[in-house]
Amino acid sequence: MIAAPITIEPMQAKYNPQVGRLLVHGFRGKFQKLTSMNDDDLSLFFENLFEHYPTELASQRMVALQDGEVIGTISIKWKPESDVKQKQELPSWKSFNNLGKWNLLKMLIGLSLLDHKPQAGECYIADIVVHQDHRSKGIGKLLFQWAQHFAQTEPHLNVLSLHVVGSNPRAKQLYELLSFQTHLQKNSLVRHLLFNESKWDYMVLNLNKQ
Repeated sequence: MIAAPITIEPMQAKYNPQVGRLLVHGFRGKFQKLTSMNDDDLSLFFENLFEHYPTELASQRMVALQDGEVIGTISIKWKPESDVKQKQELPSWKSFNNLGKWNLLKMLIGLSLLDHKPQAGECYIADIVVHQDHRSKGIGKLLFQWAQHFAQTEPHLNVLSLHVVGSNPRAKQLYELLSFQTHLQKNSLVRHLLFNESKWDYMVLNLNKQ
């Protein structure tokens, strides 16, 4: 049986539940110390976040699709060329009522501590996740290729960057195979307390535009 083709497409609201579940399964290890929410509640948290929290102006989320199913996702962002500031508002408590205000507050604080503000010329990969049933099939590489092509075609961008935790040497090795180089190693007590991850590598891929 021939496998259905894989396409990389922009995020749409109809994919919110699937992407929410992907993020939970991909980053469960980071959230388990931060919150007592189960996987279903965490998935609902991300689904509501996508629906009610405004996305950043200079950002883009893509999904990898096969037979209409989301099997991977990548989120990138960059520094806006203009100084127009986007008004950020906390999502309505009502949207997350069943999750509890304390859980919501801890998750929002945790996500804010993971947030990275790109510098001029930097295209930052905020997250990349592949469905556990579709790993080692080149889907992550396809998503990276999309991000690299996007950054290559934007004249104001000249590097791709990302963070990888020290407890995931396999991911770091993959990024090195994709020509990323460790630019900075960080030790964070706060992130260790919240996510049980103290060592973080900041990796960069120079695009070498002619």
